[in-house]
Amino acid sequence: MPGGCMGKVLFVDLSKGEIAVERPDERLYYDYLGGYGVGARIIYSREKPGADPLGPDSYLGFTTGPLTGTNAMFGNRYTLVGKSPLTGGWGDANSGGEFGPFLKFAGFDAVFVTGASDRPVYLVVKDGEARLADASHLWGRDSTETEDILKGEHGKKAQVACIGLAGEKVSLISCVMNNKGRAAGRSGLGAVMGAKKLKAVVVAGGAEVPVASKEGLVAQYRRQLSQLKAPLVERSRRYGTCGSMAASVARSNAPTKNWGGSGRIDFPDARLISDESVIQHEARKYACWRCPLACGGHMKAGEEYDYPEGAHKPEYETLAAFGSNCLNYSVQSIIKANDICNRYGLDTISAGSTIAFCIECYENGLVTKEDTGGIEMTWGNHRSIVAMLEKLARREGFGEVLADGVAAAARKIGRGAERYAVHAGGQEPGMHDPKLRPGLATAYLMDPTPGRHTAGSAPEGDQQGPRALNLPRLDPYVYAGKGEAHRKMSAVRHVVNAIGICSFGFVRSEFENLPEALNAVMGTSYSVDDLVTIGERIANLRQAYTVRESGSTRGRTIHGRITGHPAMIYGPSADVTIDLETQVNDMLDAQGWDRHTTKPKKDKLMELGLDDLAEDLWSED
Repeated sequence: MPGGCMGKVLFVDLSKGEIAVERPDERLYYDYLGGYGVGARIIYSREKPGADPLGPDSYLGFTTGPLTGTNAMFGNRYTLVGKSPLTGGWGDANSGGEFGPFLKFAGFDAVFVTGASDRPVYLVVKDGEARLADASHLWGRDSTETEDILKGEHGKKAQVACIGLAGEKVSLISCVMNNKGRAAGRSGLGAVMGAKKLKAVVVAGGAEVPVASKEGLVAQYRRQLSQLKAPLVERSRRYGTCGSMAASVARSNAPTKNWGGSGRIDFPDARLISDESVIQHEARKYACWRCPLACGGHMKAGEEYDYPEGAHKPEYETLAAFGSNCLNYSVQSIIKANDICNRYGLDTISAGSTIAFCIECYENGLVTKEDTGGIEMTWGNHRSIVAMLEKLARREGFGEVLADGVAAAARKIGRGAERYAVHAGGQEPGMHDPKLRPGLATAYLMDPTPGRHTAGSAPEGDQQGPRALNLPRLDPYVYAGKGEAHRKMSAVRHVVNAIGICSFGFVRSEFENLPEALNAVMGTSYSVDDLVTIGERIANLRQAYTVRESGSTRGRTIHGRITGHPAMIYGPSADVTIDLETQVNDMLDAQGWDRHTTKPKKDKLMELGLDDLAEDLWSED
């Protein structure tokens, strides 16, 4: 078994109450590394095609990477994987904190859950053994209370991944929480956990993650550490992601007014929810497991709003979703909204976007004060934003209409509400506007997990891809010729998510660190090209699953505000209309995917060793 891997995977059938341990062939790790690489391979092979994501046949996986829990820099991530109830295709969500490393210390590389319990349960994984336990005393508790109770029962060193009330109520924008403020946020996988009546997974143990060359890893770590002295790194340490908020609004990168406005004109005082304005409320720094950046933070107790000391600092995505996108200048209301989402277990991107959608519907008379129970959903009304978010989280009143995100809410409201429902393929997009970086629009529409701002796309303008890839500097507004760069950057991102490291850490160091760290940990001899090939294999596997489950990704829709249809008339992205069709065709050609069906072509799958997928997808041809 390669280093970095415990060599054991846990399978839990909640319907039968059965638990089994398997030792995968080591080839699985060499070919897919870990994370959603291994997750997609296992779920594609075992889950029944067409399974209801909220039914007993679906699989939900908690997966780590080979660098998770080792002394490799930023090796603290885990990935939640399964079929997304929000989009109908592949779903995954990534989180930091300490849960991932402690799953390894408990003796396992991954846990996969299928079936559904008839009563609330939680899973305990400790020192190589696992058992199911009654969770009736936890059902109805928020994620913070759940973690505290389970740590009281299983020890302070135990780590907990759990759902809050939003997951219990099967909100399609619910997520899984750990460390009281780290979220596996995207794809609506908290709803899958809630539908299975699985409240939490508790992990604990003292196993050592095997490393092929401890000396080699120490040397590699020191080289990488020497790269972390740039001003960008110091700014990350001081502010975290909130440090970019004001600049992002000024460039109109951060969406404003439900994607319908322009930052400098519609939200000119973004500094009020950025950098210093945020950290003046910070009590102390927070770092994920052994992270040298410590970009997170715990906040002081609220004054204008009631939240306790220790509530987590809102990240950039949260500040944009509940701030600029709602025209909200109240930083304390955003801290409160973040705390609500963390406790109830809601994806802050989707929740904030849904509130912005609600405001625009209200402003245009599609939603009335009578509908909202007296809450005046007007732009910038921070008290109404918080009040409606609480209703959304509890599925109370008009919150029931909003609880499954903008696409579902627009269908319920009707009367043309879809005009204001900004989403890509059913999922609310990340808080980065592709009109400034058009290549990102291709990922928003076509990645198996649509609307994902962390998906790889062609570097453009002043962006630079990893030097080792030798990618050209592309003009953002020349739409042809981006496909090959997209293919390689997508592959790189898949590798980052498969090996268990933080994306923010990755972009602050050199790509060459990845094969060096993997080779020291796993005992391999990967080159940069080898990793690109593995990333491409993962890309094809995720795409094949999505096409199998939900059809061609050509059938998705993307809201016109995301791509400049119609074009903005003012601001940095004025007059920009993205030629998405050209970009998508170039990407499909470079990936070796059929332009119409978006299936990975048979020869491409065979080239990547995915012979069974080739047979599945092309058996009739």
